[in-house]
Amino acid sequence: MTRQIHTGSHDLPVTPALEAFMSEDWAEPASMVAGADPVAPWAARRRAALAEAFPGERLVVPAGRYLPRSNDQDYRFRPHTAHTWLTGNQSSDAVLVLDDGDAVLYVRPAPSRDTDEFWRDRRYGDFWAGRRPTLAETSHAFDLECRHLDDLEATLSRPRPTRVLRGVDPEVDRLVRSGDTAADAMLSCVLSELRLVKDEWEVAQLAEAVDATVRGFEDCVREWDQAVRHGERWIEGTFGRRARIDGNDVGYSSIVAAGAHATTLHWIDNSGPVRDGELILLDMGVEARSLYTADVTRTLPVSGRFTSTQRELYSLVLRAQDAGIAVLKPGAEFRDFHRATSEVMAHGLADLGLLPCSAEEALDESSTIYRRWTLCASGHMLGMDVHDCGLARAERYLDGVLEEGHVLTVEPGLYLQAEDLKLPAELRGIGIRVEDDLVVTADGSRNLSAGLPRDPDEIETWMADLAR
Repeated sequence: MTRQIHTGSHDLPVTPALEAFMSEDWAEPASMVAGADPVAPWAARRRAALAEAFPGERLVVPAGRYLPRSNDQDYRFRPHTAHTWLTGNQSSDAVLVLDDGDAVLYVRPAPSRDTDEFWRDRRYGDFWAGRRPTLAETSHAFDLECRHLDDLEATLSRPRPTRVLRGVDPEVDRLVRSGDTAADAMLSCVLSELRLVKDEWEVAQLAEAVDATVRGFEDCVREWDQAVRHGERWIEGTFGRRARIDGNDVGYSSIVAAGAHATTLHWIDNSGPVRDGELILLDMGVEARSLYTADVTRTLPVSGRFTSTQRELYSLVLRAQDAGIAVLKPGAEFRDFHRATSEVMAHGLADLGLLPCSAEEALDESSTIYRRWTLCASGHMLGMDVHDCGLARAERYLDGVLEEGHVLTVEPGLYLQAEDLKLPAELRGIGIRVEDDLVVTADGSRNLSAGLPRDPDEIETWMADLAR
């Protein structure tokens, strides 16, 4: 079939002579696959679990396609989490089809050198975007039957009860127009729920991502003088370099929030100054090359030393986090750790004289006014997505119970807005969050991010040692 060549408006014209000359005398490229991908056996078990949930049905899970950034420039591709979780594949345009448990991966392989696609196509050509694996290479890597993407339409045209992971690939959505919306939504839901409990391989990948994140935080503190000189952007860039060296990228847009910016929960502009005497909130995570991400927050004194007021507020948040971590164990309700952090925060706010009532009254479900200064929940599931498994049903997630293998964050925060007239002036414009990544174990939990200090005295010593 004739395939569209993705060229640029400013490309030079191609003469017949050039086209003929470019088609001659190319050696066979070296193989891109050194061996089987270690995720392959784990992915096979995941596919079996998904197929068991929908017996006798066809399930279609695409990786997605490139998204335009501007004009003819695309964002760097990142596949849909569910697709990679089921296959290990991270290349664009691929589609997994499970037909009553039988798996076929449809991929766009390296273009043939029989056409001009390999040297003219800006999106898929070897010369422009790098070589893509062949069908055989992909099949070997993931222990999956692989077919050309051109064959997908014929497969999907055959009548069969079909569920599609929609909203990922518009071409796949077009090919299966008769899908049942509710049925498709249930596929998305089940995929989220199957990912809630992490297997041994996944926990190891998350630990690698967290270890790289710890190194990234250390990099930033070693360059503290440059951060003070150049502002939040410097820290974002320093951490981003570590994420690219040790992983795939950052797992989410880094939050580098100095001073009052720390009261903005998702400050990602990272365009402000870093001033002595203020606190800086750093919420950052490396995404491993397997696409599992860390999510860690530390709030640090720019000067290297907490003031008495900063220490008092920081210690309140730390006590709340300790209380939340202490209740993590199999059988505990997911919301228990949030309740534990909230109780400490409410009593701390009462002790500061900020509440117009008792802590118990503020904690009552009919009130919760303490949330003016804490605002959001105290954590979430973590995995390949930073806010993982978001389409799971409430009874399995928010209203569910913890199990061994759940990985989650505990991240209480105190956000004292600069314009808040219910606060004394000296407390306004201060934001503090402490966040760690924890895996639920048989008898409690293990803090994957324990390599970064949390205690204020330890933070001051750590910053001083790295600065030297």
